[in-house]
Amino acid sequence: MNSTHTRTVLLTDFAWPDDSVERQIIEKAGFTLVSGPANPAPAVVIEDLVRKHQPEAILTCWAQVSEAAIEAATNLKIVARLGVGLDNIAVDQATRNGIWVTNVPDYCVEEVSDHAVGLALAWTRGLVSFDREVSQGRWNPAGAALRRLKTLTVGIVGYGRIGRRTAQKLQAFNPRLLAFDPYPSKESGVAFVELDELMRQADVVIVHAPLTSTTHHLINQERLDLLKPGSFLINVSRGGVVDTDAVIRALESGQLSGAGLDVLEHEPQVPTKLLHHPGVIITPHVAFSSDASLVELRQRASEEVVRVLLGEQPQQARNQL
Repeated sequence: MNSTHTRTVLLTDFAWPDDSVERQIIEKAGFTLVSGPANPAPAVVIEDLVRKHQPEAILTCWAQVSEAAIEAATNLKIVARLGVGLDNIAVDQATRNGIWVTNVPDYCVEEVSDHAVGLALAWTRGLVSFDREVSQGRWNPAGAALRRLKTLTVGIVGYGRIGRRTAQKLQAFNPRLLAFDPYPSKESGVAFVELDELMRQADVVIVHAPLTSTTHHLINQERLDLLKPGSFLINVSRGGVVDTDAVIRALESGQLSGAGLDVLEHEPQVPTKLLHHPGVIITPHVAFSSDASLVELRQRASEEVVRVLLGEQPQQARNQL
């Protein structure tokens, strides 16, 4: 028997109905796919799966691939993230062990930027709040307190692929656009400023920053205190970039009139004070998702695994070996 038929790929978890796309690509290349539970299991469970199956590759969606998991796989060659962020992978340990870490950095640029713009429009036009009122039997057009997006200042925190695309889409509505990024660039129609200045000037703040040790609680109490009263915060990046308790306090004080949150610090747990606030819109970490984006994500991540297991270089390496 060809040895490639016994080489294993572990799929730790998946945020879609089945593992058919991954399985077709992995098995067509002559490898064996072992799938963990669909919902992300605790790190210790993933570590046990790694010890049991000794995979040469790990595909992971949300589950933690810890230092212990990486250490437990004696012949591991790649940890491929089914997504963009790498905060659930022990990247430094993988690098020390000579293991590639990859992601799919651009599969959901359209979806996440659409989601961000949609949340901004939902706030300025009262789409969600009015729907709730009408569903509860209230019909009160005279109570509308709506905003014209063109007259507002929108600040984008994090100006990578998705932040740039969000700005491009917002330009159709012609608001004033500010951006903050550690590596500012020159963009037509966008003014780059320091983060505190962005917070002072923006009516709408859109967070597109990745979660790292330096961006944890980047949006904290001190920065929320800089906002104009009645501003709106959108987070479509990672929950940990924003201090949830500080957001709740800002909502209670009126510093924020509302928030559009696709991600939370401790999802799927949602703080009661967020659930009950009339200005808060919460979606269940789905900004990345569409029929097109999910197929692209699953195919490209699986193909990257096959590429590395066949001895080739990865196309989207996030570490240097």
